[in-house]
Amino acid sequence: MKNEATGKLLLRLMVGWVFLSEGIQKFLYPNALGVGRFIKIGIPWPHVLAPLAGATEIVCGALLLLGLLGRLATLPLFVVILGAIVTTKIPMLTRQGFWSTMHEARTDFCMLLGLLAILCLGVGEYALGARRACHSE
Repeated sequence: MKNEATGKLLLRLMVGWVFLSEGIQKFLYPNALGVGRFIKIGIPWPHVLAPLAGATEIVCGALLLLGLLGRLATLPLFVVILGAIVTTKIPMLTRQGFWSTMHEARTDFCMLLGLLAILCLGVGEYALGARRACHSE
């Protein structure tokens, strides 16, 4: 059971860290990764949706890192990552082909599968949420 708990912890740390850092970078580098990128891609309401995506990644990424509300935190992140795939990777597929897209999409697909794994498996016993659940019984 300790190996399973360790695996879930490592999964949460990987997925949570990527989303947290990407969210922070949307605010640190708004022209390249935040509002400016959303404008370039053609996402509507970029001045609203870019900060919303960034804040979602920060809050939900941090929740995953801590192991609090882990399954719930995956749901908004599914919206963010699916939005990223639909708006950037699918158009790239038609312009640049399969292998170029697979290279560029590797992190997106890993995050998508990581979120799905956390949703299915839960956060594990090395999580603040797990400790809280045990103490409330």
